[in-house]
Amino acid sequence: MTLPTPDRLRRFDLIVFDWDGTLFDSTALIVRCMQSACADIGVPVPSAERAAYVIGLGLHDALQHAVPGLPEARYPELGRRYRHHYIARQHELVLFPGTLEMLHALKSRNHWLAVATGKSRLGLNESLQAVQLKGLFDGTRTADETAGKPHPMMLEQLMREFGAEPGRTLMIGDTTHDLQLAANAGTASVGVSYGAHEPEAFAVLSPLHVAHSTADLQDWLLSNA
Repeated sequence: MTLPTPDRLRRFDLIVFDWDGTLFDSTALIVRCMQSACADIGVPVPSAERAAYVIGLGLHDALQHAVPGLPEARYPELGRRYRHHYIARQHELVLFPGTLEMLHALKSRNHWLAVATGKSRLGLNESLQAVQLKGLFDGTRTADETAGKPHPMMLEQLMREFGAEPGRTLMIGDTTHDLQLAANAGTASVGVSYGAHEPEAFAVLSPLHVAHSTADLQDWLLSNA
């Protein structure tokens, strides 16, 4: 796919967003669903901190990290219970305030906008059916159709799709998994502090900025991206 004519005032052609905890206020719900799934099958319930840490990984990897030592044959059962609870409550999820305005502002500057997420393709497609999100994203990648974070494949595939160079690509996320993904793919990154991971852990991964609200993120992007 051919990018728009390069704009000297635009630093990044392709801006890639994580989903949960970055665009959607979903951290607390994901944690509760993971804890409920563990209780359902009678395995140790992870702390909120441990459950939040794995957000952004593909589901199988997330469950293995949240509940280590479970016999491998039981992870599919745990995954099914997690999906049961998540599907029953996903209607509770909302975009962080100001997210739509931010995305429209970036589109008006002719950035390509994409998503790289630990969600499944089915789960992401269901979310993208929301009328408010129609046409906002030019490309998406999910953990079940490529390598999960922090492997660079998601970003590498998106960059190839749009013909974007690593130096003209920006990854935005709320976890160290997202920022490590960017580092592994050779792209710049921006962290947000209002998602799953404590922002103190971001420094070692050298994000260009850590935003403390969507308004902060939009202001930085419109001034620096």
